Amino acid sequence: MGATDRLMTLLRSNINDRIDRAQDPGKMLDQIVLEMKQQLMEAKKLVCVAIADERALRHRADHYVAEASAWERRAMLAVRAGHDDLARAALLRKAEQDELAQTYGAQWSDQKRAVDNLRSALAGLSQKIGDASRQRTVLVARAARAHAQRTINATLASLDGTSPWGTLERMEERVVQLESEVDAAAELGDSHVVSLEAQFRALEAGSLDDELAALKRRMALPGVAAPRAIGQSAS
Repeated sequence: MGATDRLMTLLRSNINDRIDRAQDPGKMLDQIVLEMKQQLMEAKKLVCVAIADERALRHRADHYVAEASAWERRAMLAVRAGHDDLARAALLRKAEQDELAQTYGAQWSDQKRAVDNLRSALAGLSQKIGDASRQRTVLVARAARAHAQRTINATLASLDGTSPWGTLERMEERVVQLESEVDAAAELGDSHVVSLEAQFRALEAGSLDDELAALKRRMALPGVAAPRAIGQSAS
């Protein structure tokens, strides 16, 4: 596992733990992205230092390569002038410069590979942070939906006989009962009216019978008793 993968694994672990404990996922994600960006800035500083070291090593290697070439030209000049001892001294200095050039050249090669790896890691980290920033809105929306669903589930789970829905059902039953009582009272009220009308009709029918009897008496029809005088007592 490379340095970038280890870093991203650690970041994901920290992010998941903090999201689990977050009260406001949006603010928490903003804070995490901000911290990742700060880490990116620190990583860039380290990469800049590594690049500076790589360039310094390359400069030293090039310098000693140039010095070796210069001492070689001096040795050739001494040979042409017939100064073999001077030529040997120049060749000795050339060998020293070659050795230094080789040493710094090897260090520069190692540093260059490290810088290239750091550049790749930095680019990968930058891309992942960009992805996290773009996904922030999506993650916040998902968190909001999950919170809403949890609230709905809790509300549905709390609905029982003592819930508002149970109260509404009992109120509906009471209203139906009241409507039935009103209908029954109306029916009883109509029957009472009918009874009174029947009684008055009976009374009216009785008075007609009396008038008929009186008419027959006046006509002295048989079987009809004569009207008794007022004040006359029966014998």
